[in-house]
Amino acid sequence: MAPKLIRIENLTKTYSLGETTVNALQGVSIAIERGSFLAIMGPSGSGKSTFMNILGCLDKPTSGKYYLDGVSVGELDRDQLAEIRNKKVGFVFQQFNLLPRTSAIENVELPLLYSGPDDVGDHRERAMKALEVVGLAGRADHRPNQLSGGQQQRVAIARSLINNPQLILADEPTGALDSRTSIEIMAIFQRLNREQGITIVLVTHEPDIAHYAQEIIYFKDGRLVRQERVEAPNQADIELREPQTGVAVP
Repeated sequence: MAPKLIRIENLTKTYSLGETTVNALQGVSIAIERGSFLAIMGPSGSGKSTFMNILGCLDKPTSGKYYLDGVSVGELDRDQLAEIRNKKVGFVFQQFNLLPRTSAIENVELPLLYSGPDDVGDHRERAMKALEVVGLAGRADHRPNQLSGGQQQRVAIARSLINNPQLILADEPTGALDSRTSIEIMAIFQRLNREQGITIVLVTHEPDIAHYAQEIIYFKDGRLVRQERVEAPNQADIELREPQTGVAVP
């Protein structure tokens, strides 16, 4: 059995809104193997986003334990959390979150401003390699308004790869895309998981998208209520092509 990248034990998260207490997570326990591809489903308000925020070290649990690559995340201070986010975790969101006046390659380089060697040439080389992975090296100098929605999401995925993360957290990454483009995005995630061994955790409301993963977990009312293995995951075996050159990405 593959070693566990993530281990969560009896995790709770409680928010106080005036005199009201909201139990966003209630006693969640799960282990996620290194190199796995996991989808998270559940209705709005079920705890999915809170769970993802804790996985991404953007928030701390109220109680319980979260171990990421053997490190007890709940014991880290703010600077240590920022370091582990930058070095171990990549983020992909529904709305792309690209800087509008900045080129694709400059958007990909952004995380390197906070870590890594202070070498602009090295930054540019790493960013170009990340764009090559998602089939967009030919659009490196284009701004977001010159790219389609799917191409913008591919830039966002390239940005998530720039620091060689062990874990990618994708929150509704196909929610703003059409069906064909969604399959292209899932093809990239499957390739990153299969060929680079990156662990991927993806939130989606779409059952078809969830079934590109190897495993699905379901949240309801802050609890993990079901966990199932996908016996025959959907396969997004399509070629990504450079928009300008038409050359297939190997």
